[in-house]
Amino acid sequence: MEQQQHQQQLQVNVPENEQVMSVKEWLITFLIMMVPVVNLVMYFVWAFGSEGNLNRKNWAKANLLIIGVCIGLYVSVFFLMLMLAFIGAAVEQ
Repeated sequence: MEQQQHQQQLQVNVPENEQVMSVKEWLITFLIMMVPVVNLVMYFVWAFGSEGNLNRKNWAKANLLIIGVCIGLYVSVFFLMLMLAFIGAAVEQ
């Protein structure tokens, strides 16, 4: 009797969008991420959509942030190399 009461106290009603995602849901998520172009669209849908699992929502936001930082670094290095090439060409003349 006491054990049943203890188990009932532990059961908490968690909203559906806050429940832990199952392995099946993560596998489907990763399979969708393998499809070109669709993956970029789904990142934005999952990150900024009004509904959906909060775990996936935060994961998508983190991935978009990482992608943004990588693109920013890539562009910065590209322009740095471009400037160095122009400076090198100007020095040779």
